[in-house]
Amino acid sequence: MADAAGRLTKLAEEVLGAPLPVRIRAWDRSESGPPGAPTLVIRHRRALRRMMFRPGELGLARAWVAGDLDIDGDLYEALDRLAGLIWERDDAPRPQRAAVVRALARPEIRAAARELLTLAGAPVPPAPPAEEVRRRRGPLHTLRRDKEAISHHYDVGNDFYALVLGPSMVYSCAYWESPSATLEDAQRDKLDLICRKLGLQKDRRLLDVGCGWGSMVLHAAREYGVRAVGITLSEEQATFARKRIAEAGLADRVEIRVQDYREIHDEPFDAISSIGMAEHVGRTQYGEYAAALYRLLQPGGRLLNHQIARRPVADEEAYHVDEFIDRYVFPDGELAPVGQTVGQLEEAGFEVRDVEAIREHYALTLRSWVANLERHWDEAARLTSTGRARVWRLYMAASALSFERNRIGVNQVLAVRTPESGESGLPLRGRDWTG
Repeated sequence: MADAAGRLTKLAEEVLGAPLPVRIRAWDRSESGPPGAPTLVIRHRRALRRMMFRPGELGLARAWVAGDLDIDGDLYEALDRLAGLIWERDDAPRPQRAAVVRALARPEIRAAARELLTLAGAPVPPAPPAEEVRRRRGPLHTLRRDKEAISHHYDVGNDFYALVLGPSMVYSCAYWESPSATLEDAQRDKLDLICRKLGLQKDRRLLDVGCGWGSMVLHAAREYGVRAVGITLSEEQATFARKRIAEAGLADRVEIRVQDYREIHDEPFDAISSIGMAEHVGRTQYGEYAAALYRLLQPGGRLLNHQIARRPVADEEAYHVDEFIDRYVFPDGELAPVGQTVGQLEEAGFEVRDVEAIREHYALTLRSWVANLERHWDEAARLTSTGRARVWRLYMAASALSFERNRIGVNQVLAVRTPESGESGLPLRGRDWTG
């Protein structure tokens, strides 16, 4: 059938009741849409079948990961233009959503849908890409299921992550002095900020929950002389971190364990850092997480909880995790509003002393990671798979826009296990962390 792009554009605009914000280039080389706009490239009609059998975000994600769908032009601009149709569709005013539903019921739209079936070809649903996690069964956040989820995300190769993250090997939001700073400097400044907030001193005992490739414990031991324990559920991360620590001559001060926070029983610690780990904990488990960290701290000890936050929704019970993120990126991961996080830390017994929002910093960090991935694309695809590299590029670019558009944020929450005397150990003036 000729002019597939024109037919698809017409169908989309009839459903939306507005011009399509991107161009379309179809497998028959036809093009349609606003001149000069980023182009949505439909390389194979199989992409349509993926979207028809799983309408919405998951169908689009499968087509993208499989390479059936691509973007020609600026990826960020394309995602920004498409956000209202895909990721932010649930935020549209109710009358706008109702108008789309009414449009889908019109006879001419049903006729166009039948034409779309013809365009899509054989009515057989394509198999999901190999990089997708199939739907899991059983209770959330058991020790085994959490370990499997962490392995999916982090055990994709240390060499791959080295390309994306750079020499710092820090996989969390950096702390930028200015947009022109280097990623390495921004990550070093983040680690140092956390050390200062925790009031680290020589021979103090630090626990880093979700230690990744060991960057936090390495910095804290080298620069502040602490004795540190880092825990991770990733075997690959642990191997890499131990090698770094040995090469730095700090094996007598830093221990790396493959261990869940629920399995630690050699308290007390003087300080605990949890950087980009609590997103994996989940709503049902967060109270236990907060209580465990409180138990592991000695009175007067400080916790620095660095965590991504979503915006509150009217019906918290109706909140659902994005399908693309759940199936391809962070299985079983959940985001909570910062107020909810603070409340649960307080319920566990902590005194929350400071909350610092650094949302814009994460957008800068993600754009740097995307640039690293694009710069080393061929090698990154060779180290994992082309599909996996496409997952990371899409999720990091889309996440950067989500931070920039204030759809999600990230916060550093400083809390203290204040002793019965009421002496928190913090200086009188806020954010003078060491007095």
